[in-house]
Amino acid sequence: MSIKQVLVTGATGKTGSIVYQKLKQDQNFKVKGFARSPEKAQELFGSTENFYFGDIKDPQSLTEALKGCQALVILTSAAPKMTAPPQPGERPQFEYVSDGTPELVDYQGQKNQIDTAIAAGIEQIVLVGSMGGTNENHPLNMMGNGKILIWKRQAEEYLVNSGIKYTIIRAGGLLDQPGGVRKLLLGDNDELLINPPDDIPTSIPRADVAETVVQALKEPSAINKAFDLMSYPEADADSITQDFAALFAQTTAAKF
Repeated sequence: MSIKQVLVTGATGKTGSIVYQKLKQDQNFKVKGFARSPEKAQELFGSTENFYFGDIKDPQSLTEALKGCQALVILTSAAPKMTAPPQPGERPQFEYVSDGTPELVDYQGQKNQIDTAIAAGIEQIVLVGSMGGTNENHPLNMMGNGKILIWKRQAEEYLVNSGIKYTIIRAGGLLDQPGGVRKLLLGDNDELLINPPDDIPTSIPRADVAETVVQALKEPSAINKAFDLMSYPEADADSITQDFAALFAQTTAAKF
């Protein structure tokens, strides 16, 4: 394959930084990062070379970063903050800052990225989201009353309806554990949350999500597909997922 230039937004986040590093180390790609904080990029990567800084709520700040790219990976997400330490026996309470709500970040911010990418002639968008978007009462939707999974779901639908080639990866609970040592499982529209196989946790290492992103940029069988993604626990896997073309071939186009 010819060398593909990719922009990763949210590239200083926990998962985004892994995606950025994987693409940087892969000779099939040239990668650029987009983030808000030069200080964080410097801290993570020791350099701000090939990084662009701005706010996804401002479409103009994305335009320069997307120049010359063939693909966009969206890894931006709103993040709630704990309002105060919980009292014994109480659950912690969370809130979003006024300019960082899921509606502004996970819907409008992702819509800005999609629109700007299309205007720039991008060929493919890989969007990393979360499982749980079919359940309005999911705990993540209740957090800070932000309805984050609902807004993510609306952004996914906007992407699908935009006409650009897409891959939507809805990850399970994210683990800070090694990748490449588990069997990955794909599902559709939260079926794995409702009925997890063998009652295993609906979770996955961030590194495996990142590898799935990289493979989705390589494999034609990932084009115009949307799927939920989780993994067997390392000790329970009867095999390790290595053939991503076959994995993506199990999936279908997005259904809402």
